[in-house]
Amino acid sequence: MTEPKYLPLNLPSGSPRGERHGYLRLCKLLAAQTPGPLAGLNHDQWVAAAKLGDLYTQPTLAAAAHTAIDLVAQGWTVKVDRLGPLFSLPAIQVDRDAEKERIRTQEHLRRDEQLRKPSVRRFVKGMERPRPHQGQLVSIFDLMRDGRELAEALKGDQSERTAIQPYVQIVDDSTCDLTGFKLQDIWRYFRHTWSNAYATVPGRSMPILVRDRATPHHVVIGLAAISSPVVQIAERDTWMGWETDQFLRDLREDPSDELARWIAHRIQVQQAEVYVDDLLKDSLLQPSDLAKPTDDVIARLKADAERHRQRHHRSATIREVRNIEHDAWIVRAETDLFRSKRSAALAEALDIRMTLGPYLLPEPTADGLRRALGDHRAIARLRRLIRRARGERVGTVIADLTVCGAVAPYNALTAGKLVGALAVSPTVLAAYSQKYARPSEIASAMAGRAIVREARLSMIATTSLYGTGSSQYNRLVWPAEVVGGEPGQRMGFYELGRSRSFGTSQFTDISVEALVRLSTLKDASVRVNSLFGEGVSPRLRKVRLGLAALGWPTNELLKHGRERILYGVPLVSNLRDYSLGIDRTPDYLMDVSLPDGDARVSAWWLDRWALRRAVQPHVQEAMQSHRLIRPVTHGARVPLPPDEDEGLLSMAAQAR
Repeated sequence: MTEPKYLPLNLPSGSPRGERHGYLRLCKLLAAQTPGPLAGLNHDQWVAAAKLGDLYTQPTLAAAAHTAIDLVAQGWTVKVDRLGPLFSLPAIQVDRDAEKERIRTQEHLRRDEQLRKPSVRRFVKGMERPRPHQGQLVSIFDLMRDGRELAEALKGDQSERTAIQPYVQIVDDSTCDLTGFKLQDIWRYFRHTWSNAYATVPGRSMPILVRDRATPHHVVIGLAAISSPVVQIAERDTWMGWETDQFLRDLREDPSDELARWIAHRIQVQQAEVYVDDLLKDSLLQPSDLAKPTDDVIARLKADAERHRQRHHRSATIREVRNIEHDAWIVRAETDLFRSKRSAALAEALDIRMTLGPYLLPEPTADGLRRALGDHRAIARLRRLIRRARGERVGTVIADLTVCGAVAPYNALTAGKLVGALAVSPTVLAAYSQKYARPSEIASAMAGRAIVREARLSMIATTSLYGTGSSQYNRLVWPAEVVGGEPGQRMGFYELGRSRSFGTSQFTDISVEALVRLSTLKDASVRVNSLFGEGVSPRLRKVRLGLAALGWPTNELLKHGRERILYGVPLVSNLRDYSLGIDRTPDYLMDVSLPDGDARVSAWWLDRWALRRAVQPHVQEAMQSHRLIRPVTHGARVPLPPDEDEGLLSMAAQAR
């Protein structure tokens, strides 16, 4: 374990004396509880015990108090000396099981907060309540398999391979024919059984169910979701070969006509995909400026971008922006948000053209590229061009596997590996490509016309929940022949590295709301409106602004304190060049049109993993523990926490 590092987290200077005393009382109560768990205690009880009063009228105290409660619930420790409270980040445990338990406890904080919400409890109980469908009563329990029945089926079916018959079902707006439930509701219910809280993902997202055709209602084996990726992950980008410095080194070592043509194409495309009619109408630039840009026009565009950025944040018409017709691209382009983004993007595009054009336009050659690489100003623009190309393609040809796992009793058979393999199967890739072969919202709003981005994936990446111990992605590699690939090649999950991420999963919704309110009251001009196109991770930006308003160290408090393993599944052999758009066509390692890909992957998993484990006594015991007799204690049932309505009288006494 590492030495503790203490952070002084006080109220901002100038805070009222009563608020400072109340915050200190709370910290003393929290200090008395650490390092023990805070099971069964909620924010209202801590606030009452510390006698903080009405926090709505004390926004600074509210933000500080709720954040402090969350930190301690996540394992932070508190010491109070004569100068105030000192908080210490929980140390990473050397023992693997202890570290897993620490992370699981952290995740359960937000998950249980979510499961206590009345709307979520109504949803869960509604799914569990029997309802009529096609002459019989069905509930979500009909989509869980009894563990004893599964164990018996496997015992009598070691040769036929019919006891488990998995298949992929892409979740959309349709209804399950066998149960009458919406597919989205089925997926959501089982997602609530995860250790971490359920949340929607901005951008692209395709939920997936893995079901078992061997049962009457096709019970759920597991679920997955393919979503928009994290934009920058150093370990992934280096492994792919498209990290900026790495790609520049490759350019220097082998400047070719092909790469020169790609750079020239990027210069043209970056400029052409910016709507300019209103910029010309407002005399911000002249048509000749687009062919022969100058420093002056670039400066004017940057000023225009800042002016409209400020107008966007001051605007009181956010509802009007959200109500714009989906495909009204020009109307959307002319909003303050996209006017700001367009002016900034055009300024950058013209700056790049002005510097690189003399070397690569109109006839791009390897010699011209070689000369550009000898100019430090041209290299700086090349770096920006590469980053822009990667930023444009990362959200379209790369995806993250944001949800992946099996539910009981299949998890005892390592069905998480089955779900992982099926999530990168021909069925899923074809469905993803078909779903997203449509105009990109941001690119189309920038261009003022429909822009369809590439939707054929080149790589799927994911992270483990834990950085220690085994992972369902370990040794998850299979012959490419299983999915129609070349003999001798292999596909699967490769470890790309390890990272310590920033995030907000350690903060409950009540803390986020208090931090957002404080930041808004402190500076009304700084707003995060959660509009698509404003930027990535609105929740992260909101929390960061709130912590800054408290004067607390944002980077330290946004650290998960968790190490995670990064994995990636390369889907094409020309990974770098297709991902960047140098190659127009992906060279897939599988047959993406394979009609029986699910069955092939499932047969491989049964032989490689499931049937070998099914004969082990401890696995059979684990399966059989999941029973559907009432009261249902099945592991695939959502673990609703009990209501919290008891006070903390003993803690109130300590606060006196």
